[in-house]
Amino acid sequence: MGDLLVFVLSGLVSGALYALLATGLVLSYSASGLFNFAHGATAYLCALTFYELHSGLGWPAVPAALLVVFVLAPGLGWGLDRLMFRRLARVGETAQIVATIGLLVALPAAGLWLVELLAEAGAPVKPAENQFGLPGVGPSPARSWQLADGVGIDSDQLITWVVTALVAVALWVLMRHTRLGLRLRAAVDNRSLTELRGISADRLSSVAWMIASGLAGLAGVLATPLLGLSAHDFTLFLFVSATAAVIGRFASVPLAFAGGLGLGVLQNLVAGYAAFAESVTGFRTAVPFLILFGGLLVLTRRARTAGVAAVDAPPVDHLAGASWGRRWGVWAAGAAALCVALYTVTTPFWSGLLAQGLAIALVFMSFTVVTGLGAMVSLAQGTFVTGAALVAGLLMSRGWSFVAALAVGTCAAALLGALVALPALRLGGRSLALATLALAFLADQVLFQLRWLRNGDAGWSIPRPVFGPVDLSDDRALGVALVVLVALVAAGLTALRHSPSGRAMLAVRSAPAAAVASGVSVLRTKLLLFTLSAGLAGFGGVLYASYNTRITATDFTAMTGLVWLAVVVAAGVRRPQYAVVAGLVFAVAPRVLADYVTESAHLPVILFGLAGLALANDPDGYCAAVPVRLARRHAAAPASRGSAPDPSGAPPPDPRASIAGGAGVALELRGVTAGYDGGLVLHGVDLTVRAGEILAVLGPNGAGKSTACRVAAGLLPVGAGAVYVAGRDATRDGAVRRSRAGVLLAPEGRGIFPALTIEENLALYLEDAAARAALSPRFPPLAQRRGVPPGAPSGGGEQTLSLAPLLQRPPAVLIADEPSLGLAPRVVEEVYALLTELRDAGTALLLVEEKAAGILGIADTVAHLSQGRVSWCGPRAEVEADRLTEAYLGMAT
Repeated sequence: MGDLLVFVLSGLVSGALYALLATGLVLSYSASGLFNFAHGATAYLCALTFYELHSGLGWPAVPAALLVVFVLAPGLGWGLDRLMFRRLARVGETAQIVATIGLLVALPAAGLWLVELLAEAGAPVKPAENQFGLPGVGPSPARSWQLADGVGIDSDQLITWVVTALVAVALWVLMRHTRLGLRLRAAVDNRSLTELRGISADRLSSVAWMIASGLAGLAGVLATPLLGLSAHDFTLFLFVSATAAVIGRFASVPLAFAGGLGLGVLQNLVAGYAAFAESVTGFRTAVPFLILFGGLLVLTRRARTAGVAAVDAPPVDHLAGASWGRRWGVWAAGAAALCVALYTVTTPFWSGLLAQGLAIALVFMSFTVVTGLGAMVSLAQGTFVTGAALVAGLLMSRGWSFVAALAVGTCAAALLGALVALPALRLGGRSLALATLALAFLADQVLFQLRWLRNGDAGWSIPRPVFGPVDLSDDRALGVALVVLVALVAAGLTALRHSPSGRAMLAVRSAPAAAVASGVSVLRTKLLLFTLSAGLAGFGGVLYASYNTRITATDFTAMTGLVWLAVVVAAGVRRPQYAVVAGLVFAVAPRVLADYVTESAHLPVILFGLAGLALANDPDGYCAAVPVRLARRHAAAPASRGSAPDPSGAPPPDPRASIAGGAGVALELRGVTAGYDGGLVLHGVDLTVRAGEILAVLGPNGAGKSTACRVAAGLLPVGAGAVYVAGRDATRDGAVRRSRAGVLLAPEGRGIFPALTIEENLALYLEDAAARAALSPRFPPLAQRRGVPPGAPSGGGEQTLSLAPLLQRPPAVLIADEPSLGLAPRVVEEVYALLTELRDAGTALLLVEEKAAGILGIADTVAHLSQGRVSWCGPRAEVEADRLTEAYLGMAT
């Protein structure tokens, strides 16, 4: 019983830290949709700062902790949100994962480099890297109390429990009983709708990141006595706490918090009572990763793919159809020049460095397969490299030839990749990345600890081969051989990309549901990609080990694979030639920096990590950005000449058009041109709606009606023309400023927050409780269900919830995009009655409707939209049947 209590109490300490980190993960993910792999690095940086302030500069522990938790950590979160996370929220998930992994690598190195610089400047700082047994916030040494025979606690544990409990209460009060918490939960539920309600989602995101970073800083300070200053251990803590975030579905703070506490206890109990753990080397330290992997498999929901047109659309290939010389001429010339330089220009040292870069480039090409072709982020590539090299070294020690050992090692890596992929491929995105990382840590802790495989700390010798007169022990010969191998692999991957199998792989990457409908097996395709990638990583790993002439079990750990991923994706992961550039940069850059900038080993790591920042602007990498930007510059001149002329002639003028600011004009679109990704949808649209008027916009699908609504609401920027609100030029205003000016959009579907209760939905628009209560007599169904989510009532009830609060505080302008969509005829009449009541209250209404006959019954003015242009606009009484037919069918009767 005493042992059980000890396991539980000590588990609650680590569980409290897991809970703090998991809560921060959930908050930041909820606010931005971004899983922050660098959350543990933030905790480490804060722990490092606390240590230097307290132990180095001599600050008292409590003021140092308060400065770190309430100033440094929130400031770091705010800065990263402004510089990086906001932009990353708009790019693909692969770029998001890699960019935050780069930050994970860069932040600890930046902190340690700063300590080095301060020490060189004479500041009283202490050596910080991998320091253990450090003091915490409490007394030093920690005080201990005996609760029972063999059961005790110390002051550091007690402080951790008390602080964690206080944080849990504070978070509950913040999220459930404050307006800020309500807005944060609304932004989690529907970010764009939050902005349409006049609430800045960017500011909420900054607040969420500040709170999340504060929690990470608190966890870092509290964990200092437990973990010391090991960036590796803090990173492991983060990945284990991700299991608690999975328990909370990346949305529920209470569930994530409770999951963290339970995870810490479970981890201790399994490690303490698993009898077989004594006979399995590394099992006890691997328990957290077993729990992480199992939790991901059990708790992660499969994403819905039906109806998704393009999950991850590839960038435009601006050289498609170009000649071989134009596509490959520069690369072929570069390879030839490199071969010549190895024998004529470079010194032996630089020849070896270039050969090293070419060897690692083969490993980097494996990312081109799994991530570039498959859109899967594998964090286990270092494991495949180590596994293949250890097997090859083992076989060569038994007398096998280099070629045979290379082939078997490559097959072993491919088999290991298939074993990793089989249970993990049902996951996707961040969950797949975490699962592969968990398996990589398991391999480091258990598989590569097998004595017969690792051969102790010395590892295995892998001498360079000799093929007849070609002795690859010469770095120059090895470099030329690697150029040939790299060229062959690049050509093979390019041929694969353009083969039927490659097109199937790209289809799975871009639109899995469409691929399934075309008869492509998504699971089989992904398994093939993963296995091929692992085999290529193993092939490159054996050659990389032969460059070093030796392999040990610790040469390429799971953490090494994180750095590799950041480097290759920052260069460009969709083309094999970009992986070659990444390999050469990875080998050469540290030496150049050491010779000309600083000898610190931390600066190259910082730069490699921060290369992920570029993904916010160029998600396909800096190599890919060059041809893309050149193509855009080439296309800019013709595009600047304007859109194509209207084949039907100039649109007829709006007979009601007035100058901006004319009497009663609430909203005006004047000559608006707009579209998506360079494709124009609206071509010079003119619309005017006055206070107390309903303007109905009719037209066939694809005419640009919804686009006009988005432009009017500020969700879509204007390419040309202007938007006026109450006579004021609001063209540059976004959705938040338009909403605050009284322009409200009821988007297609339902303008509600499904995760909030009916009462909370009302409270977002009506802050005054009395105003909300005044709706009860008018809408009894809403009053009876105030405490339940809006998904409980019917679709009509949801639309009523969307429009009802507007009666208490009518907006200046209401833009409703198909408000009767999916509703029964009786409910449609009720919705139209509400819209008419708003018009009578002085609101200007711009309505887009599919039910033309119904909307004509309440409209004052009608505009026909066709092919992005207003073909006719006038009073409702002048609408003719053949004109209505033309608006929807494109032809007159």
